[in-house]
Parts: sequence; structure tokens; C-alpha cells
Amino acid sequence: MQVLNWDRQTQKKIRRDYATGFDPAIFKKVSRILSEVRQSGDTALRRYTREFDGIDLPLKRLVVTQGDINRAFEKIQVPFVPLLKQISENVREYYEKELKQSFEITGPNGVQLGKRYEPLDRVGIYIPAGTAPLVSTVYMTVIPAKVAGVKQIAIATPPRRDTGDIDPHILAVANLLGVNEIYRVGGVQAIGGLAFGTKTIPKVDKIVGPGNAYVTEAKRQVYGFVDIDMVAGPSEVAILADGTAHPDFVTCDLLAQTEHHGGMGYLVTNSKKLVEVMRKRVDSGLIIQVKSIAEGCEVVNEIAAEHLEILTEEPEKVAKSVRHAGAIFLGPYSPTVVGDYIAGPSHVLPTGGTARYFSPLSASTFIKSSQIIRYTREALLAAKEHVQKLTDMEGLFLHRISLEARLVKKNADTEKESSRPVKDS
Repeated sequence: MQVLNWDRQTQKKIRRDYATGFDPAIFKKVSRILSEVRQSGDTALRRYTREFDGIDLPLKRLVVTQGDINRAFEKIQVPFVPLLKQISENVREYYEKELKQSFEITGPNGVQLGKRYEPLDRVGIYIPAGTAPLVSTVYMTVIPAKVAGVKQIAIATPPRRDTGDIDPHILAVANLLGVNEIYRVGGVQAIGGLAFGTKTIPKVDKIVGPGNAYVTEAKRQVYGFVDIDMVAGPSEVAILADGTAHPDFVTCDLLAQTEHHGGMGYLVTNSKKLVEVMRKRVDSGLIIQVKSIAEGCEVVNEIAAEHLEILTEEPEKVAKSVRHAGAIFLGPYSPTVVGDYIAGPSHVLPTGGTARYFSPLSASTFIKSSQIIRYTREALLAAKEHVQKLTDMEGLFLHRISLEARLVKKNADTEKESSRPVKDS
């Protein structure tokens, strides 16, 4: 691992490394593919599945059938089902506590204000399957959407090159969670199909889920046609450790990130002994030496990592100084892996420093809000002078008239009339 002291140059290096996430060549290629999917629909889906996934699927095979799902259950191990039920309960219980509640506020003169939360109608979930089928991503995305109340959930995931099939565990998990709309489409073409809609894949309102650099760029480019959860890059872990941290734990957790393509590990420590041990044990990643754990908190806030492990004498106390991280793991027995698979909170997290402004995927990811505003005539009359001044300032005179028209004397009984019940004729 490369060892650096914490100073302005190291800070610049971290920011520069994050900035390299944009690749002009990938941008151009993704833009071309999305444009073709938007124009040619299913034809483009087939073409790019053949080109990138190495298999020519007829249109009817892009859609997973009930027969495919039934056969998937024949291939999985029986103990997998009760294991999934236990994990699902952990995830569901966590997000049921997190749901936002609609509210109302009553102001002077009968003003009523509020906010109403509603689930999205239709969501697309991308499940990567390049280096390995990410079965855990299915329940880490579907369950928060279900808790939020989303009725229509579509999954897109790449087919196997040899058979065109999808990993049976992905199909089984999706089915057990009540999702049977699944497409054998991956990569940029899948994001385009979900965002724009084709004859085979109906358009969604939002796309969530991790992916490679091309999938990430595709999500960035379709934002506006649909909503997205976040722009997520390669997986990463930052470990903030002092001299009490067990070297074996630190080693294992840094090495675990190398199983992800492009995964990155950071060790931030004030322990010279730990630095020397990690230099010998781990080849990739970055060690940042700090003078104190307080300075270490400044560093991890700058890194704003996807996963942050705090392996210090008082992790809860240290965590109070952390402002930017996707998920924070406290103490020696809270490794990142429990968050990846079983703890409950989703493992779909902001990466590459975006934890400074993105939040982890959650039930709230699948909810939108509407603001509720109701004024009485008395309340509108009380606001008249303020509105007049502001509309005059902005030169929007028709806005002013829309208020004044309601306060003309002949319309004084408008609200009373409109509030009376309508009689059947």
C-alpha cells in the first residue's frame, strides 16, 4: 500500500482521484447506445445484447417466464429459502422504522399546509452479473421498494453468455419477494430500455442499483427522463484505526475490497506499528498517516467513503465527528461484510466521495412528496400586501391579478359558496 502523510497535497490527490471518475470515451459510447435504444427500442436491445453479452436472444427470451422461475427453484439449495426469509425480515424491519410520515400544519386565518408522501408507481432495478451474480442486491433493493409501497417493480440483469439464462438464485429471490417482471438485458441497453421504454420493456419512473462504469454513466445520462438513486462507482472501504485495532481484522477488510473490480481500500491511522504491518500485507490501496484520531476524522470526511469502519478505542465517540460516509461500522465485530449481506440497511451506497451529498438507498428512495396548501379568503387577504410587493418587484403583474381577482367585493362569497355541499339534482 502507498503511504502518505495527511497534508494539502494528499487532500488534492484524493480529490483528483475522485475527479477521474468521468471518462470522455465512456461518455461518448454510452450516449450513442442510449440514442439507439431510444430510437430503435427492442431492435437495439437485441443488437447490444448480442454484441456485449455474446448471445443472440429472440425478443420473447428477453422476458423471463414463470417456467424459467419454476426451473430456477429446482436448481437452488433448499436451506437458501429460510436463510432468505431471515435476512428479508432484517431488511424489512429496518426500513419500516424509516418511512416518512405525511403531516399537516394549521396556521393563522385558517391556513392549512402539509406534505403528503406517495410511493412511485413503477421502478426499475438493475442487478449486475458481470464478475458475479449479486443475489444480495436483489433483496437489498426490492425490499425497501416494497416497504415504500411501490406496486410495479421490474428487474433487468445480464444473461449468461453460454446459455442466456439468469442465475437461479436471482430468479428465486425475486420471486419470493413478489417480483416476477424480469428481463434478460444488461449494461447500457438495459438502462436505456428502462428509461425510455420499448415494446418489450415498459418505461419506469426511477432506476436504482449498482453497475460498472458504463451502467453508471448510462444512469447519469438518463437522469431527467427518469429519476435515479445515485451515481455509484467501484466499491470502497475506509478504515479509521488506532493502535487498538487488530491487524488481522484490518488486513481482511482491506483485502475483501479487492474482490470487487476496481475496489479501493483506505487505511487512516495514527499507529506507526499498524502502518508497517499493512505495508507488508496489502499491496493495493492507500495508507494515510495522521497525528491523531481527530485529524483522522477530517481525513475520512474528505474521503466520504462508501463504507467506513471505525476500529478505535471508543468508536461511538469517534463516530460523532464523522459527517460524510455511506455506512458507518462501529467496532471490531462490525465488518463491512455484515452490511453487505445480513444486517438490514441496504448495501447500495454512494461511492467516490459522493457520500458528501448522496444518501444510501432506502425506502425513502422510492417515495416522492406533494406539498398541500389551502388558504381561506381571510388568509389570502392578510397575504395580499406581501404578494403585491413581490410581484411588483419581479414584474409579474398577472400573478398579482390572480390574487386580487379573488378579493374583489362581488367575489366575497366565493369561498362560502364553494364550501357548500353539492345537492343531487
